[in-house]
Amino acid sequence: MEARIKSPAAIIPEAMPAIQDLLKATRNQGVPDSTLELVHLRASQINGCSFCVDYGVRNARRSGVADEKLFTVTAWREAPYFSDEERAALALTEAATRLSDRGDAVPDDIWDAAAGHFDERGLAALTLMIGITNMFNRINVATRQPAGVPAW
Repeated sequence: MEARIKSPAAIIPEAMPAIQDLLKATRNQGVPDSTLELVHLRASQINGCSFCVDYGVRNARRSGVADEKLFTVTAWREAPYFSDEERAALALTEAATRLSDRGDAVPDDIWDAAAGHFDERGLAALTLMIGITNMFNRINVATRQPAGVPAW
């Protein structure tokens, strides 16, 4: 697989600082980095972004995510390895990524479950991470960024 073009963030380098600032803003907001990495990985799996799945697994490992979680994140509901907090974050990720799958894209029960584990800043960080990941996924899938190849 070859990229159609270099990463748009490489072509328009003025975009990268803004993207990096958004990512930095999600950190230290009450959500463990390992949970943010699981969120990134799950959204990337849903969207079929091989670049982001590859990158996400590597980052998740660096953040201390155990291999058992990495191997089963696609089946997190059935796997015994995830905390209630991680499950709430992953459910929110799936709903906010699959917006067109149901009329009420992010129903109250999913939001309320996440709100039971995260305060307002944590929910904001999760929502930003989900949105940023979906942006990366759409850019990388559209431009066919290959896994394992530096994009910039």
